[in-house]
Amino acid sequence: MRDVPLEAIRDSFEGIMPSVIATTDAAGMPNLSYLSHVHYVDSDHVALSNQFFSKTAANVELRGRATVAVLDGRIGVQHTLDLVFESSSRSGPIFDRVSAQLDVMASLQGKSHMLKLRAVDIYRVEACRRVDPVIAIDKPQRAGVERDLLAEAAAATAELTAITDAETLLDRSLEILEERCGFRHSMILIADEEGRKLQTVASRGYPHFGFGAEIAFGDGIVGVAAERRLTLRIPDMRRSQRYVSAVAIASGLARDDIPLPAIAEPQCQIAVPLISGGRLSGVIFAESEESFAFSYAHEAALEIIARQIAASLLIFELTDAAGDGAARHTAAGGGTDADRTFGFRFFPRDGGVFIDNDYVIRGVPGRLLYHFVRSYAETGRREFSNREIRRDRAFNLPDFKDNLETRLILLRRRLEERGGPIRLERPDRGQIRLLIEGVPEIRVVEG
Repeated sequence: MRDVPLEAIRDSFEGIMPSVIATTDAAGMPNLSYLSHVHYVDSDHVALSNQFFSKTAANVELRGRATVAVLDGRIGVQHTLDLVFESSSRSGPIFDRVSAQLDVMASLQGKSHMLKLRAVDIYRVEACRRVDPVIAIDKPQRAGVERDLLAEAAAATAELTAITDAETLLDRSLEILEERCGFRHSMILIADEEGRKLQTVASRGYPHFGFGAEIAFGDGIVGVAAERRLTLRIPDMRRSQRYVSAVAIASGLARDDIPLPAIAEPQCQIAVPLISGGRLSGVIFAESEESFAFSYAHEAALEIIARQIAASLLIFELTDAAGDGAARHTAAGGGTDADRTFGFRFFPRDGGVFIDNDYVIRGVPGRLLYHFVRSYAETGRREFSNREIRRDRAFNLPDFKDNLETRLILLRRRLEERGGPIRLERPDRGQIRLLIEGVPEIRVVEG
């Protein structure tokens, strides 16, 4: 029987402080190596990242045993684990999670090729013992009463299920995360139609909203969480560099990226993919200025809430597609400043839109904006419907599960945050109204 249950030392499996593995050869000669990751599997097993020196690997193959020392990076308490080797794997859920975690940490330090995972080795834990420190260590006490995050997650999902539109869901979700779970800085990003980029559609706790700010799949914790469809958490970033999303795309104009919402010195980050029905709709992300701010309990609570958000977004898409109303083809009325003109450039290659040489947005939202402005310029139309957009094959939207409503929310919010001569309104369910001041001079830039 183990002296200490593994569940009691899960903070020691964060990978913040290096662990040490000890093995012996046939003659009993010990060998020590550093480990990049010890992963909790269940109450009886751990997984070790297989990046050993050849001597350690040979000793494990010979003896089938190892001893590992793990350290809680928050309070400095150390434990030793007596392990018995059971199996090795180069694929599967455990391998994927450990590999993704290592990839994120490597990218943060600019060493993406130095921490490549070869395999994970599964060990049965025979003993887990606390190593008493020379000087007593007092566990830091958090101010206030500890939250029951499972109960908070249950209450949060109950409230979210009562919401009946996507825009309210996005904003209220982030409010709830702060009120109930303590996530003060958070954002929701939606995936594009090609599965290559994510765009910020909602944010909370930042100096600016950053609607339309992009992160590429595979870039940093958010991009890796989307690409691998895995929850990722970095409890302490003090030894890592903050990542900056690189979204430069060659075009006829210099494109200034929309700034990503960010805090000055993040120390803890977590990203959870939004998945429902096997489909990725986006990622929910949170960060803190405090190291170790998010625990395993925070991770579990955020996963529960993320599943509800993803399921609700999918339901809204299905009901929206089934109940779209027809557009009221209203011609342009008064209120247009006919003397003012502004440039409107559209790049069909990526759906990029520039207004007066300033980058606005790209992808499906950019193609939608071009459709609205071109229709207005040619016919004076201001009113459009979700139904006609779905029927227009120029947008390449899939049947039903097209994320159209969230793309329209993103486009409207981006235009509002940016300011300028174009805005969108939603006069009724499934309806879009274009508000435009001035005369657009439309130019389509090919290539």
